[in-house]
Amino acid sequence: MSGIFSLRRFLAVFAKEFVQMRRDRITFGMMIGVPMLQLVLFGYAINSDPKNLPAALVMGEDSVFARSIVSAVEHTDYLRLLPAPVSEKEADWMLKTGDIQFAITIPPHFSADVVRGRRPALVVEADATDPVATVNAVSALTNLDRSALQHDLTGPLAKLAPSQTPFELRLQRRYNEEGISQYNVVPGLIGVVLTMTMIMMTGLAMTRERERGTMENLLAMPVRPVEVMLGKIVPFIFVGYIQVAIILLAARFLFDVPFEGSLVTLSIAAIVFIAANLAVGFTFSTLAENQLQAMQLSVFFFLPSLLLSGFMFPFRGMPEWAQWVGQALPLTHFLRIIRGVLLKGNGWAEIGPEIWPIAVFTLAAGILALIRYQRTLD
Repeated sequence: MSGIFSLRRFLAVFAKEFVQMRRDRITFGMMIGVPMLQLVLFGYAINSDPKNLPAALVMGEDSVFARSIVSAVEHTDYLRLLPAPVSEKEADWMLKTGDIQFAITIPPHFSADVVRGRRPALVVEADATDPVATVNAVSALTNLDRSALQHDLTGPLAKLAPSQTPFELRLQRRYNEEGISQYNVVPGLIGVVLTMTMIMMTGLAMTRERERGTMENLLAMPVRPVEVMLGKIVPFIFVGYIQVAIILLAARFLFDVPFEGSLVTLSIAAIVFIAANLAVGFTFSTLAENQLQAMQLSVFFFLPSLLLSGFMFPFRGMPEWAQWVGQALPLTHFLRIIRGVLLKGNGWAEIGPEIWPIAVFTLAAGILALIRYQRTLD
């Protein structure tokens, strides 16, 4: 070997690496795409202080005091009231389905009771399955009983203002009264773990066949593409169920997470979600040329799923465009399903609007995988 360092040899290796990068487009795209994706998501989409949370108003009366309370609530900027009042039954349903984050109930005879000094109760119910999403809004509402009617309690009613609050504010954190973060995080881990493992393991399935040289044997067998796809996917469904069982047992006996709903309902919903992730993984396996590329594609899908689904950050705190992207991801809907089943006791009527988007996603990913699958080595 001549010399300690040769600029010519260095430049040759240097040029060779760029040629390999140009040929491995998936890896090169990941090196550029992942930092850009992280920059956009963390810079624009992530917000730990959500505002304009949807809230429903149950109006027991339409009076000056009631309108003052509505105005005070809207001025907090944390709540966005629905255009029209709803009944107590409708408000309860919307809290269970997650359509609203808060329900505010102004009882009948509210104004008369205030004037007579009876301190009527203004009830504010919060969906506390995600404590982070509601904590700042709850704090903004805590002084509502002192400030909401200060412009109305003048003249003869001024005596009601200084000594005590004119009405009682009752804050109820439903489904997670103590604001325990494990109640939100541990159920969500089921969806996160399934997304990560199912996509990655299935993505490696076909690429492993190519790298080990067993693809020829598979192609020589009298099997159709759909049979190969199902044969690769179904075993991982059982693996997914084992993961679900382990996390559910840990949630119940280690973290005391309540289980209010039906295990059968959760199991059927889990099948649909697992199938969606397996279909994505199989699609990636048809795109990747090796196991490294399959893992890279899995990470590229997993990252936005983790950040835009509402697992790490409040979903309603994200801008509208990020919420649209999150709505297209199966994990977003499955998190609502599993938290609803475990913490709220939701059944099929409540989780139905979240099941069908996952089913549509599964069908689309499965069709794409079948189209991409080729029965030849080329």
